Amino acid sequence: MNTAGAVRCVLPGQDLLGETPLWCTHTQSLLWLDIDGGRLQRFHPASGRHDVFGFEGRYLGSLALMHEPGRVLIGIDLALHVFDFATGATTLLCQVEDPAIDNRLNDGRCDARGRFWVGTMDNQLHRPNGGFYRIDAEGSVQRQFGDVIVSNTVAFSPGHDTLYFSDTRRFVTWRFDFDDAAGTLGERRVFVDHAASRERPDGACVDSQGFVWNAIFGAGKVVRYTPEGKVDRVVEVPARNVSCVCLGGPELRTLYITTARKFLDRRALREQPLAGSLLALDVEVAGIEECRFGSPAIA
Repeated sequence: MNTAGAVRCVLPGQDLLGETPLWCTHTQSLLWLDIDGGRLQRFHPASGRHDVFGFEGRYLGSLALMHEPGRVLIGIDLALHVFDFATGATTLLCQVEDPAIDNRLNDGRCDARGRFWVGTMDNQLHRPNGGFYRIDAEGSVQRQFGDVIVSNTVAFSPGHDTLYFSDTRRFVTWRFDFDDAAGTLGERRVFVDHAASRERPDGACVDSQGFVWNAIFGAGKVVRYTPEGKVDRVVEVPARNVSCVCLGGPELRTLYITTARKFLDRRALREQPLAGSLLALDVEVAGIEECRFGSPAIA
């Protein structure tokens, strides 16, 4: 089903590369990054409050909620840090890859046991320099595999028995069997093959029915896939560079959509005034509450 015109603008913006929206049920607010702009943002829809936090570093690539109130896990270049909203303090948790590598952290997500699964990507967007990692609560780094160009689409099924992962520049999304108790990946199978269309799967989320919402970068659309990888719904977005999605709002039925101004020339920016803005769409099927990094007992 095509749904042109169904998307609304929540917050006009100038994000160079808006990414990684996460809904916090505790604060009823949305958090997301401007990766190239070096900004973490927080928006409280009920009040309209919009907070912006700046960081040093070339890129802010990853974001996760934490069990400890008022803190988030944030990726700066190739290291993960804990950021405290109240104090503004940023504390190193771990160095995921050697900073001399021309990579950066990109998409990631926490599993139900508080581990963070995150990928790295080539800053030149064509070399298979990246990898995929499991970060345990104490900050230990466990490499899962390499040969990744641009990691994306990290998401879990409602039953936590499947992990989704894309290599955007290989134009494919895979599904891994996932052992939640052991924190291990099993067999990898193709979920969606975009090779023929050359469409670029970017950020994603999974709803409570197990359908996968995937932003398609450069195509101006978000696609909802069935658990079998078939197209269920196509949502046209009034910005070509759609980067990521999450389900939030009081009932987790608002699909928030981040967008980017990056890679658009002046003419394209004039034609797409909402590029770099936060957009949204109301949906019928609710999302799943975001898992948090760390142990509740430790926090």
